[in-house]
Amino acid sequence: MRKRPLTAGLILALLAAPVSVSPVSAHDHDHERHDHDEARLAVQRGEIRPLAELLSMVRDKLPGEITGVEIERHHGQWLYEFIVVDKAGRMYEVHVDPQSGEIRKTREK
Repeated sequence: MRKRPLTAGLILALLAAPVSVSPVSAHDHDHERHDHDEARLAVQRGEIRPLAELLSMVRDKLPGEITGVEIERHHGQWLYEFIVVDKAGRMYEVHVDPQSGEIRKTREK
């Protein structure tokens, strides 16, 4: 399973929300750009919903404030992973189906 965090520029283009950004090497940047291109094409093909649309679907169901977003492919299937911090400061990883907006899994980190 390959995880690549979305860059701040892409996230801001998709939705103006706070996100975490990790430093990347030049090699990682090339992979990250490829992953972003693949995700953008998947949205255009209708395989996944745009991030902003998913956020409007799931924001009230999440246990706190979204502090990061990743999109990944696992066994050929796309999956959004939201990093969420609740009012008590607990951090959660919330996996969301990119087509239906259904929350697949929530776990405390």
